[in-house]
Formats: sequence, C-alpha cells, structure tokens
Amino acid sequence: MHNLFPLFIAMITAIVLLEMLATKLRVAYPILLVLAGLIVSFIPTLPVVTIDPDVIFLIFLPPLLCEAAWSISYKEMKKWWRIIGSFAFLVVFFTALSVAVVANHYIPGFTLAMGFLLGGIVSPPDAVSTGAIMKFVKVPKSTSAILEGESLLNDASSLIIVRFALIAVGVGQFVWQEAAVSFIWMLVGGVGIGVLLGWFFIQAHKRLPTDAPSDIALTLIEPYFMYWIAEQFHSSGVLAVVAGSLLMSNQRLKFLNSTSRVRGLSVWESFVFILNGIVFFIIGLDLPEIVAGLRANGTSLREAIGYGLLVTAVLIFARVISAYAAMIATLIFRPSVAPRARSSKQRFFMPLLLGWTGMRGVVSLAAALSIPLVMNGTVIPQRHLILFITFVVILSTLLVQGLNLPYLIKRTKLFDAVLAEAPEEVAKQQMKQGLKQHVYQFLKNKYEQEEHNREAMERILRHWEEKVNAADDSWMNERTKVIFIELLDVQREYLERLNSESEIDEDLIRSQLYQIDLEEERLRMI
Repeated sequence: MHNLFPLFIAMITAIVLLEMLATKLRVAYPILLVLAGLIVSFIPTLPVVTIDPDVIFLIFLPPLLCEAAWSISYKEMKKWWRIIGSFAFLVVFFTALSVAVVANHYIPGFTLAMGFLLGGIVSPPDAVSTGAIMKFVKVPKSTSAILEGESLLNDASSLIIVRFALIAVGVGQFVWQEAAVSFIWMLVGGVGIGVLLGWFFIQAHKRLPTDAPSDIALTLIEPYFMYWIAEQFHSSGVLAVVAGSLLMSNQRLKFLNSTSRVRGLSVWESFVFILNGIVFFIIGLDLPEIVAGLRANGTSLREAIGYGLLVTAVLIFARVISAYAAMIATLIFRPSVAPRARSSKQRFFMPLLLGWTGMRGVVSLAAALSIPLVMNGTVIPQRHLILFITFVVILSTLLVQGLNLPYLIKRTKLFDAVLAEAPEEVAKQQMKQGLKQHVYQFLKNKYEQEEHNREAMERILRHWEEKVNAADDSWMNERTKVIFIELLDVQREYLERLNSESEIDEDLIRSQLYQIDLEEERLRMI
C-alpha cells in the first residue's frame, strides 16, 4: 500500500492539471482523461493496479449516480419523461441488441449472451462527458434536460442488462419467465427501496442535531447505503440510488441549511471529479495486462482495435436510427409531447444531434472492470477483449463525437432561433424583479409599523427598494439579522412556488437559491 501511495498522489495531481488544461483548450475534460489513460499504459515502470471486480460498482457508481441525480432538474424530468424513458430503456435495449447481434456474427468466440454483456456495458451514454461538452455550446433547456435525464436513467437500464447477461454467461442458459419476474422486482424493488431510504435519510437530517460537516459526511455515505441495501434484497442498487437521490435533491431546502448546501456542493463536485479521473487512470494502468491477455487468447492488437471500432460504429448508427424512430413515433402517436421545432431543418437535425451525443465514459468503464474473472467456477471468456473494446469505444466516441458535437451545433445553427426567442438573461431579470417586489411587499406588510430600531428598518426597506448595499455593517444588530434571515427564507419560498408554477428554467432558480445561501452565510459571519 505504501508503494502505491505516491502513485495515487501523482494520479490526483495529474487529474487536476488535465482539468486546467481542458479549460484552457476549451474541450471537455473527459477527453483528456481518456487520452491520459492511454498514455499511462505506455509507461513501463508503473505498477499494474487491479481492484476486485466485486467492489468496482460499490466504490464508484453510487456517488457518481447520486451527484448526477442532485444536479438534474426534477421538474424538467417530469416534463419530458416520455422521451427520456424511451431513450433510457428502449434505445438502450435496441443498442445492446444491435451490439449483441454484430458481436455474435463478427467476433470469434462471442455468443449472444457475451454480446449482450458487451452491449449492456457500452450502451449507456455518459452524463459527465455530455455535460462537460455542453458547457461550450448553448442548447435549449428541453434538449439538455432530455440528455441529462436519459444519461441518469440509462445507467440503470444498461446495468440491468449487464446483470442478466452475466447470469446467462455464467449458467449457460437463460430462462425468460424467471428473468421477467426478476426484472420487475429489480425495477419496483429498486425504486421502492430508494424512495424509502431517501425519506428515512431526510428525517434523520431533520431530527438529528447535525451541522454542516456531519450533513456532508452523511450525504457521502447515504448513496453507498442505498446501493448496498437494495443489492441485499436482489433488486437494482442503481435504481435505488437514483430514486432516493432524486427525492432528497427535490427536498434539499427542507432538511439542509445554507451552510450544508454551500459547502456540500464544493465537496461533491471535487469528489466526483476525482473519482472520474481515477477510473480512467486505472484502466490505463490495466491496459498492458489487458493487451497481454488478448495475445494469450490469440487475438492480435490490430484485430482488437478493429472490433472496438466496429462496435463504435454500431453504437453510433443504432443511436441515430433510434433517435429518428423515436421522433417519428412521437409525432405520430403523441405529437403534443414532442419538443417544438421551429423549422423543418430543426426537426430533421434534432434526432441527429440527440444521436450524436452518445459519448461513453466512466460508467461503461466501471461496468467492464466489474466483470468477474470466474463465475460459478467458470472462467468468463473474452473478459480482456471486452475491457479493451470498451476502452476503444470510449476513446473513439469522446474524440470523434465529443470534439465534433460543439462544431455540429454551431455549424447547423440548429438552436439559434430558439435561443433568440427566449434569452436566458430576460428570464433571469424577470425572476429577480419579481423576487425583489415580493420581498419588498412582505416587509411593508409585516414590519412597516414596527417602532423598535426604526433606523435599521428604514435601512432594510431602502436595501430592498433600491438594492444598494450599506457602507458598513454597524447597524446590523441581532434583531436586524433575524429579519434579514427571515427575508431570505421568504425568497426561497417564493422561488419554490415559482419553480412549481412557472415555465422558468430551474437552473436559473437554483442559481438564485445558491446566491441566497451565500448571502445567508455572509450575514451569519457579521
């Protein structure tokens, strides 16, 4: 362990430096991470780092899924749930099936079960990669919400496919009746356990005398607990984490104070960022052993790369075809729920864009690394080839689709008209104006007649009438501070109502809520 400690320190340092370089180059940092993993594999003096496949999911997946669930807009997910559901389940299954058929036909030694195992691993697009790339282009909220929601749920659907494929590979047969019952229990049980545990954790935060450090520590272990409990009941730990985290995210204002929310955001961003980087470096450190395993099984490096590129082409083609099929089916059967298209050009290119956003990433890597060496006393065949193909798929999709996606959006000018009709700045100003008016009326109605500390009350009224900061804080006594903090709670209540009743972008509301939390922290320090 002491020998590996300098290596892990160097890995984290490299991850941070690569993120800085990615920001400078204006590219998504997962692109540089996967390239770094490839470069690491060529350094002969580095040790091979292997992690027990049984604990890969438990270490990496729960926090990654939890962070994604806390970041997504729950309101937008409900609005576009039909499209998100079709991409997260039907498209993932079709993609896995396509990979299974092609692998069974073209890759020697691959049965349909092995093909489904590979298809389940590489079928889910990566939320982190998509989000990192979308930072450099502007797209409508409906599009980003569909992509974020799909990336969150397709992890669950793909990993269910992986589980059933592993069973089929291990026992050599597949009983559809048992699989159907098990599938239903994984869905229902996973969601039910996640919601139940999410509610329990919310109550624990409310009733226990927690502070910011303990709140943050609890949020770090809660997704692991959700995953582990669900797995003990043979349901989907992934769905449990997603469902429980969505519930807790939607209730965050009710059980976390401003200090916990502000500090927790930074802790979680850093934690998930490092986890993503570590997975890419682990696969890089394992690549020499993987390549050696390929050669031992009689597969040349050139053949393995060819298989990886073939699977990549199948993934891209299947996703684009699925996107167009989903659009046509929606327009025929449920035209009212389809995203609005301003022109025939936008209607034609929208599915192409959704299909082209299928970058693979850390979840696929974790799933591949989790394949056991031996199952039911039988060595899992082609494990090294599956790992290598997965790495080639991630590398190819990040480089080809990831680097071209911003150019594709800008070149087609697909969303220019949409964004021009509803600029974000206008919505932000309207929200802030309504917020100031609401707080000012609250002040006048409740405190205008208060005789005590009249000077402070006049200052508060002027602050909200003119939004001008006072020159000093000497007038801020304890009574005034209580009133100010009460006004911050009034603002949060207003924004919660606005979020439930209005079409305003939830990201704008979350940004304003974060500013309110920062203001409360400043007040408490005076």
